[in-house]
Amino acid sequence: MLKTVKFGGSSLADAQHFSAVRDIVRADGARRIVVVSAPGKRAKGDNKVTDLLYLCHAHIKYGVDHESVLSMIESRYREIAETLSIPFDVAAAFDEIRSRIKTSPDEDYLVSRGEALCAALMAAYLGYDFVDSYGTVKFRLDGRIDLPATYTAIAEAFEASSGRIVMPGFYGTMPGGKLRLMTRGGSDITGALAAAALNCDLYENWTDVPGILMADPSIVPDPQPIPRITYSELRELTYMGAKVLHEESVFPVREMNIPLNIRNTNDPSAPGTMIREEFAEDASQQESYFITGVAGRRGYCIIDIHKNHVSAKLGIVRSVLALFEKHELHIEQIVSGIDCFSLVVSTEAVKPYLFSITEEIESYCGPDSVKVTEGISLIACVGRRMVFRPGISGRLFATLGENNINIRMISQGPEELNIIVGVDDRDYEKTIRVLYNSFTRKDRPL
Repeated sequence: MLKTVKFGGSSLADAQHFSAVRDIVRADGARRIVVVSAPGKRAKGDNKVTDLLYLCHAHIKYGVDHESVLSMIESRYREIAETLSIPFDVAAAFDEIRSRIKTSPDEDYLVSRGEALCAALMAAYLGYDFVDSYGTVKFRLDGRIDLPATYTAIAEAFEASSGRIVMPGFYGTMPGGKLRLMTRGGSDITGALAAAALNCDLYENWTDVPGILMADPSIVPDPQPIPRITYSELRELTYMGAKVLHEESVFPVREMNIPLNIRNTNDPSAPGTMIREEFAEDASQQESYFITGVAGRRGYCIIDIHKNHVSAKLGIVRSVLALFEKHELHIEQIVSGIDCFSLVVSTEAVKPYLFSITEEIESYCGPDSVKVTEGISLIACVGRRMVFRPGISGRLFATLGENNINIRMISQGPEELNIIVGVDDRDYEKTIRVLYNSFTRKDRPL
């Protein structure tokens, strides 16, 4: 058994968290590949190290004294090293940083030191080998990760090590040798790359939550964690606004069919959320609820295009879609009927072009009318088990009707993995709460 374990910034905020991470790693001998973020906030009102490093670079860029910020960052690492008696020379590491930014104040290099130093400290603390992501995570010229080259480099580094390594997340190397940062949250990607490169049996992503939740906790009080979810369901929830994982971090492990387990550093005995390509749905493994989660996003508009017998006229839908493509506008949903079809698009994205697009639709398609309705939210009920349960749509409509929520549109994909409803923005939070309560209350069987 071989596992890659990735720890987020909230799991590495201070010496106490470092100690908890060591206990987690040592509790399972299969946890031999460790990937870390930079230290996060220690408490409310504190700063993430990465944010401080960006601030430090901004001071350098605009000629403001940056030493106080850099010293603040240094003290974070010094406190961890001294409290835990880690054999790592923090002062020497920061002397090197100061020397480097004096001659070449490169933002990517400076910000990457958050992860690099955290990984070096953790490697020394665990007695593992440090493997730098510089030289092992490789970008292509277009800025995308070169997966074959990255997998080969990580595998070679692991083979040359003692078999137990710590890697920093969030950065890699361009073809010319320049260090390049990923987007924020990129440490999740590094963890997935390491797991895929070494064909691990499991990728554990440790954070400060009990797993993926069935709904947004800022809307639904104490939502249930999701014990098991497929990659397809995760993609649906993420797309509809659930803040779960960096989307690119799922691809490497999904492609290699490696299970992904979201775990809570503050409650290491909890099973968290297991993510796989599919699950055997026998009776003994059925979850309590047949929906997996509810998620949504505000800020859409519906463009209704009416024309008698539009469903029988060739080319009209294609012509309208071409107009949106010309303006590089993404269409979220298309709903059609006999005499009309509707497009759901982002209000913010379409607003600068709305007048011209409406005129072009009138000119090219000759509709009977074009109507624009703003202030729409899209909310999705996602669940792989919904397909096996008749009456789901009826229960959804009835529940929203009972709570005086007007449905402006509805869509269901061919895989029947989700049901998406459009409601007025003012009903956004209410709709999520109503759907969550309806589909998770055990006293409301179908």
